[in-house]
Amino acid sequence: MSENSIAENSNSEHSWLTLADRVAKHAENYLTGLNAVATGEAGGHTVPLLLLEVSQIALAGAQLGASTDVILPDNWEPDVGEDPDLDTIRQGLAERLTAVDEYAEIFDPYKDAEPTVYRLSDDLVDVASDLVHGLRHYSADRKLEALWWWQYSYFNHWGNHAGAALRALYAVSASARLDVMEEPVAG
Repeated sequence: MSENSIAENSNSEHSWLTLADRVAKHAENYLTGLNAVATGEAGGHTVPLLLLEVSQIALAGAQLGASTDVILPDNWEPDVGEDPDLDTIRQGLAERLTAVDEYAEIFDPYKDAEPTVYRLSDDLVDVASDLVHGLRHYSADRKLEALWWWQYSYFNHWGNHAGAALRALYAVSASARLDVMEEPVAG
């Protein structure tokens, strides 16, 4: 292997590890924020805080989407065991989002014509589940596997749920800010 090839591989590996560290931090922040909202710590700021959390994790997803494909050297993912049950978080979110939990979304704007009913609580936890799985690789010091999982599941699953949740949370926030009562005009 030439010195240039070694340097390129080292730089490439370094950039992958840097991206893995960045995505792991976003994932940890998302999970911490989601748990805080689910346990009621957000109080009356539930929707704005969720909008912020989803926006941040969508940024991490965009970074994964803009990166070249992560390819595992052995082309297989090591088993990390059973992922934790996140139903308590899902239930806590559903309780706090009662009035806005259910919404309609076009799953694929290029293929679907009919909207599908979604639940914010489900979307938010679906994203969390995929992030947790990657964090388990990351915590086991398998950063490349974590990065591969996050990128693969971003395109295959959590990216769609994060995007749909972001649009729904934005709609609720915008509506709350823009829907003001008209003042009577003196005549």
